[in-house]
Parts: sequence; structure tokens; C-alpha cells
Amino acid sequence: MYVCLCKGVTDKQIQRAVDQGARTMRDLRQEFGVGSQCGKCTCCARDVLHDAIHARKEVVHIHVPSPQGQLDVDIAYS
Repeated sequence: MYVCLCKGVTDKQIQRAVDQGARTMRDLRQEFGVGSQCGKCTCCARDVLHDAIHARKEVVHIHVPSPQGQLDVDIAYS
């Protein structure tokens, strides 16, 4: 599925980028230009990125209490 029409980026490309070490939207923007044109793809790209990270076995998801409330943290091991 196309995630970013402006740059022609698909969900499979984002998943492969995660396999190669991408972990942030900044990584996707630098590699593919995702979110740098009209910005309409940003939410979808972030969801695909997070889903791909969570699908990796070496990601640990923890909840950390903080003064502002509970904070969710993903720790990715490569």
C-alpha cells in the first residue's frame, strides 16, 4: 500500500527500512522524504513505522510511571 503519494513510498519500504535500522520518523524523512511534502502521510507513516518496530522480536515495550502520568517506552535492540 502506498503511504506517501508525494514521494511514492510504500508500507513495505518502511518495513524494510525498520529491518535495516530505521526507528524514527526522522529516519524515514531522511531516507525517503516521508512527510516532507504535503504532510498528509505523517500519521499513517508513523503507524506503519510503529507496527513494524513492534513486529520485531527484539523490541521491548515497557510502561514507566512519571509525574505527568504513565509513559510508554519502546526499547529496540539491534
